[in-house]
Amino acid sequence: MNLIKFASLFLLCALAAHAQLAVTVSPVKITGQRVIVPLALTNNLPQSVEAARVMCVVLNEQGKMVGQTAKWVIGGFQGHSLSSRAGTTYNFVITSPQPLMTTNLSAKIVVNRVVLERDQIANPNQIVNVTSSTK
Repeated sequence: MNLIKFASLFLLCALAAHAQLAVTVSPVKITGQRVIVPLALTNNLPQSVEAARVMCVVLNEQGKMVGQTAKWVIGGFQGHSLSSRAGTTYNFVITSPQPLMTTNLSAKIVVNRVVLERDQIANPNQIVNVTSSTK
């Protein structure tokens, strides 16, 4: 009986590992005093994502913060949800108050709020997978 429970739990965990909101962060682009951080979001969850709030921090090569912002990248004031098995893109635009002295910048992305259909609040630490793209 314990073997059956273990096998069932293992299969459930394997299925849950694929059910996620995937966020891919592309390399930072610099235009004048603006830093653009492109995101690609893919909803691999069985239900739609009604809203997602993301914080973006831009760091220089020493790890010092150059700029930051937080936005609703899905839903929020935009009002658009992300259906199951659908994808979308979002560009964070951060304007630096001073001229950028380096072009070697990186971005750190943190998804801090996810709302699923029927106003179900999800734990971002469990369902969000953030990866970096090299292209």
